[in-house]
Amino acid sequence: MTTPRRTSRRAAPPRAVFWRRRALLLLVPLLLCAGAVVLLRGDGGEAERVALGRAYVRAWQHGDYAAMHALLTPAARRATPAARFAHLHRTALRIATAPRIGPADDVSASEHAVRLRLRVPTHAFGSVAATLTLPLDDGDAPRVRWSPQLVFPGLRHGERLSARTRLAPRASLLAADGSVLAAGPERAPDAAVADVAGQTVGVLGEPEPARLLALQARGVPSTAAVGLNGLERALDDRLTGTPGGELLAGRRVLAQRLPSAPAAVTTTIVPSVVRAAADALAGRPGGAVAVDPRDGAVLGFAGTPFSGLGPPGSTFKILTLVAALESSAATEESTYPYEQQALLGGAPLQNANGERCGGTLVESFAHSCNSVFAPLGVAAGPQRLAAVAERFGFNAPSDLGGAATSAFPATGSDDDPLAVGSNAIGQGKVVASALQMASVATTIARDGVRPRLTVDAAAAPAPPRRATTPAVARVVQRAMRAVVEDGTGGAAAIDGVPVAGKTGTAELRATQTCPPEEVEAGTCTDEDDPTDTDAWFVAYAPAGGGGGDDDGDTPRVAVGVVLSGSGAGGETAAPVARELLLAALAQQDDGDGPAPQPDR
Repeated sequence: MTTPRRTSRRAAPPRAVFWRRRALLLLVPLLLCAGAVVLLRGDGGEAERVALGRAYVRAWQHGDYAAMHALLTPAARRATPAARFAHLHRTALRIATAPRIGPADDVSASEHAVRLRLRVPTHAFGSVAATLTLPLDDGDAPRVRWSPQLVFPGLRHGERLSARTRLAPRASLLAADGSVLAAGPERAPDAAVADVAGQTVGVLGEPEPARLLALQARGVPSTAAVGLNGLERALDDRLTGTPGGELLAGRRVLAQRLPSAPAAVTTTIVPSVVRAAADALAGRPGGAVAVDPRDGAVLGFAGTPFSGLGPPGSTFKILTLVAALESSAATEESTYPYEQQALLGGAPLQNANGERCGGTLVESFAHSCNSVFAPLGVAAGPQRLAAVAERFGFNAPSDLGGAATSAFPATGSDDDPLAVGSNAIGQGKVVASALQMASVATTIARDGVRPRLTVDAAAAPAPPRRATTPAVARVVQRAMRAVVEDGTGGAAAIDGVPVAGKTGTAELRATQTCPPEEVEAGTCTDEDDPTDTDAWFVAYAPAGGGGGDDDGDTPRVAVGVVLSGSGAGGETAAPVARELLLAALAQQDDGDGPAPQPDR
């Protein structure tokens, strides 16, 4: 008997089970999509937190504290207003001697924070590597929950940033010939150049408050004695070397470095030139300085040529002549009537001693005619005068640290014709130092190119700056030669050497009280009182071509001289300039001192 074959069959699932299975099959794609959404939201949140951290550090790098502050939570912004926030960060950078925060090398984010690995360059402690952890509140968008330890990378809760800095012994100062001008804690010179050191070195002491913050930002201790004037001030950065010490987070050391001892600094100062300046001044108040136009090296000085400011008088007519030529208010062929005075806005401005003055443009310059150059300043305009003055170095810090800033009044401050005309002849509100006016002479000697002045023999050459065109400068060169050859500056003449110069007699008080007609009639005279005027003279020699190879006539020395309360520039300052020119030219002929760099 054959057994019947059976087919295996599963019982059909109950209806409820069937629909549950079907619902699960439909739900799986939905759950996968939802999971993707969750994952995407997580990835997007992390990317947003990383972007926030990078934006925060970028703003910090650029000192944009307002942008940083905008990335804080509302509560943090209320607790630390923007001005306070910026002040805290600036203070931290100054304590750390850091000019800026470095970029973020590595960035990672968790759900409630972003971590950034930073390197902070500092002057005193080297490069500081630290981690900055920014706590975040998400809300609609992540924001930084700022607290004071975030003011500098590496600080922990409750820690404050502080520093202990120190310097190595101050470097020695050497003259161009290697003789010691100042050395050791006592800043003692070699006996043979003690007189030169007394004129040039300057003193050490406590800095003025305005300078203190900048020094501390470099890592100079607040108790350190620094250069206050002279070479000690001009070369202070070189002489102090690189500070060292410890950067502290509470009691923890974040970074440390030993101070670096500076090498001796050789200056451009030539002892024989300094002695000539001091001998020519003969103890009179004022200043004298000599510069090599070829490279801007200061060869020597005495008195206060860096710090003494006063009206430069007619030496400023060099710049007025530049402005008149540039604006076409005058040409070398221009001529002018002989007059005792000019009327500017109806007010008279007289020539010196009420004399009649005029002729060609060069003759008017050679005889320093106020009646010509005050109206030329008005014709050129206050804007042009100010622009020329600034191209020649006015209204900007000097190339030499600590030197006073010469100033020309801003346009719009007082632009009536009498004020403009007074400024154009170096009176009014114009003030300058002998160093600045020596730089003016140097620039004309260089065919309108202004070299960077320096007292550091090892300084890398800095690019010069063009102040006017060669064509304009050459007209001024011819006019300045006429001053010495045929005008008010004859006392500066040197046999066999062409000299270009300009006199200045700057009134300190009103010295002209007689009307011109009474002066001419002899019924009234203005008695000379030399204490009422500063005597000025600027010059350069040899007064040949300004640029190119040294052919024997290329200018090698420029000088600026001012004698306070000492009468007329042609009578008292010009002879001082002559002695300074002679000494500097002799030094170069003898090969004493630094070899000049090629013309740039």
